[in-house]
Amino acid sequence: MTGLIGRWRFAALAWLLLIGSAQAQDGYAQTRYPIVLVHGLFGFDSILGIDYFYGIPDALRQGGASVHVARVSAAHSTEIRGEQLLAQVKTILALSGASKVNLVGHSHGGLTARYVAGVAPQLVASVTAIGAPHKGSRLADMLREAAPEGSLTAALALGAANALLATINLLSGDNGLLPQLPQAALDSFTTQGTSDFNRRFPQGVPADCGDGAELVNGVRYYSWSGIQPRTNLFDASDIVFGLLSRVFGEANDGMVSACSSHLGKHLGDYRQNHLDEINQMLGLRDALSTEPVVLYRQHAHRLQQVGL
Repeated sequence: MTGLIGRWRFAALAWLLLIGSAQAQDGYAQTRYPIVLVHGLFGFDSILGIDYFYGIPDALRQGGASVHVARVSAAHSTEIRGEQLLAQVKTILALSGASKVNLVGHSHGGLTARYVAGVAPQLVASVTAIGAPHKGSRLADMLREAAPEGSLTAALALGAANALLATINLLSGDNGLLPQLPQAALDSFTTQGTSDFNRRFPQGVPADCGDGAELVNGVRYYSWSGIQPRTNLFDASDIVFGLLSRVFGEANDGMVSACSSHLGKHLGDYRQNHLDEINQMLGLRDALSTEPVVLYRQHAHRLQQVGL
């Protein structure tokens, strides 16, 4: 009997391993072109083993995708971050042999991806923006009004931002290799800053709160939005996002309004706050919302279906 149980356990383990291997090789998320994930403000690739896009790169790779996580300045202008990303895209293409990439950006990463698609559309198959302030953020406008350049308030805010950046650099191992300029990042988020950017790079930006052009200069544009600032009682960030959400007067994720985050073909609004959109904090989310990792896998499959 003992031998029979042992053989049964071995067979069960082998079956589980076979299923796991099949899932890892299922090809569901296997896109034609590599996927490049681009972080937002005060972002990073990984800190103490925790990904900015928590669990998302591995989930996409298990589905067959080739995934790269960009490293750009945690706080700088869209243009500076965009040039950094462009250099990395060229390196990825040279090493992989691919002719294009699929850019997926969260928050400021969405604008950063748009910059690359604007200056080098021949290198980009698609841009997908999640919770990105394409028409600015009311929070950035308020902060700029409350802390004009040269004021004591601005100096204090800059000091706090630099302290946070130093912590991010230390924990992520960046060691200050990338330039940081928080005030330039703030200006990129204001209504005026994004308006100036959109005049130069209008691709995919809708005129209202609907869809923008999906295909421009050979690049496909997509987006989705979070509209629930408070999503989990155990998530401390909900308190902050809940308070910040009150300044918008419209659906928002605690940092960016839903309308501002529309780009190209809008794929939907979800019960997520600004961090839920990247599966933070450690995967805590609204139990009624679609799991963030699932959204990224579904989108990779969508790109696969249109040949990207």
